[in-house]
Amino acid sequence: MKNVIIAAMLMGGMLTACTTKENKQNDENMNTTLALTQEWDKVFPQSDKVTHEKVTFKNRFGIELAADLYIPKGDKETGRQGDKKFSAIACSGPFGAVKEQSSGLYAQTLAERGFLTIAFDPSYTGESGGEPRYVSSPDINTEDFSAAVDYLMTRDDVNPERVGILGVCGWGGIALNAAALDPRIKATVATTMYDMSRVSQNGYHDDGDSKEARKEMRKALAEQRLKDYQNGSYERAGGVMEDPTDAPWYFKQYHAYYKTKRGYHKRSLNSNEGWNKTSVLPWLNAGFLKFTNEIDNAVMILHGEKAHSRYFGITAYENMTGAKVNLQGQDANLQPLNAPLVEPFIVNRGNKQLYIVPGATHCDLYDGGEKNYIPFDQLTTFYKENLK
Repeated sequence: MKNVIIAAMLMGGMLTACTTKENKQNDENMNTTLALTQEWDKVFPQSDKVTHEKVTFKNRFGIELAADLYIPKGDKETGRQGDKKFSAIACSGPFGAVKEQSSGLYAQTLAERGFLTIAFDPSYTGESGGEPRYVSSPDINTEDFSAAVDYLMTRDDVNPERVGILGVCGWGGIALNAAALDPRIKATVATTMYDMSRVSQNGYHDDGDSKEARKEMRKALAEQRLKDYQNGSYERAGGVMEDPTDAPWYFKQYHAYYKTKRGYHKRSLNSNEGWNKTSVLPWLNAGFLKFTNEIDNAVMILHGEKAHSRYFGITAYENMTGAKVNLQGQDANLQPLNAPLVEPFIVNRGNKQLYIVPGATHCDLYDGGEKNYIPFDQLTTFYKENLK
């Protein structure tokens, strides 16, 4: 039952607009059926350095996705290269968040630095379409990233050879999965990443990695889906807990972001009632890192030194490159570090990079935390070097 509770916690914790005229999608896709909020309702301030609008696009499953589009203002030559078209980046995450939170902050800030960006809501969540609501899927969510790439590649102001993606938290792992599947993605950043397949199957730090534990979880979820069927509705996992007093320290960090003015949003699953409990089911059979060693294009894995999730990023880098990471002589799973980092810990192998931010926790890389931990200069350099 312990693993069932952990699964529920991680699944939980974790005015109509027109599409732009420059989008070449067919007429069916351009006729949005979504009701999109037009006022600024993000958890971060609006920048006067970019223009913002709402756009929509459909994925391969026919689900219409809602996104915020950010374009650099002023002299567009600043943000363009060679053929005078923008390099573009699609952002999403964290797992259970909406585009008005962390992914939107990344998108807007990268647009300030010269990239055309979108932050989108995944299928079944936020302002995006899909029924039933509050469902996650390894397959469909990976497709969401590729659909965002479709949208960006067909814009007249984007160079289709210069498109990248950025995934936060659980969407960091989804971004790696998308990069392994879709060679059109020329540069990928996975920041403060979770491997949702691994944590669903094994629990945190693989403490529940046993046949017996997984059988217990499958049984409980099978009972839950029958209960949902009989009730004609889906029971929700509860989102981030209201009182984290007796919870692990990293759940306190989630509360500090999702349940306070810092990051609360009315459409965020993590801020409110969470995913449908049975959303964890497909993740029990998924394996996100299997083919990451076959990614030819550039990848940057960005993590915090004190993040409870750091081991996901280090393992992902090791699987992707075949290199063993020796972080101050410690095993990657030890949390936190015994000897604090003074400078960023950076490992490069070809066009793959692991970047560990000194002092940063998992949620510090959602919005920068109190010390502006997100290394936007390094992110900008990575994208400029690899989207050219």
